[in-house]
Amino acid sequence: MAAHVQHALELLKKTGVRITPQRHAILNYLMESMGHPTADEIYRALESKFPSMSVATVYNNLKMFIEAGMVHELTYGDNASRYDANVSEHYHIICEKCGKIEDFSYPYLADVEGHAALETGFEVRGHRMELYGVCKDCNNKQT
Repeated sequence: MAAHVQHALELLKKTGVRITPQRHAILNYLMESMGHPTADEIYRALESKFPSMSVATVYNNLKMFIEAGMVHELTYGDNASRYDANVSEHYHIICEKCGKIEDFSYPYLADVEGHAALETGFEVRGHRMELYGVCKDCNNKQT
């Protein structure tokens, strides 16, 4: 995964973005964890290494990563946005108890786009799907 982070940093450099230690750490955290953290979670994970870094720095860098196509922002209702460094085509399943988000893929949903385009005449540019349930850890706590 370190090679993936290095590749992303090289792409940013080519577009004229200065690679600060904080920017590197935020991107590394997102790509290494491959979780779906909030900006506050990223800030709390890195604040001991960068005591002068603010939450605004995290948000500004996340915005720049989104614009560069390196990160997706996930919004679910009124909850805080979460950020995903996996920009490949995939879907999410969300635990209704603890909020944990896991990735999964299901390639046949691309067929749905084709069917929708044929039936409606729309030019389909993408789709989003989330599933909701209770994760294994929360299910085990209930028993």
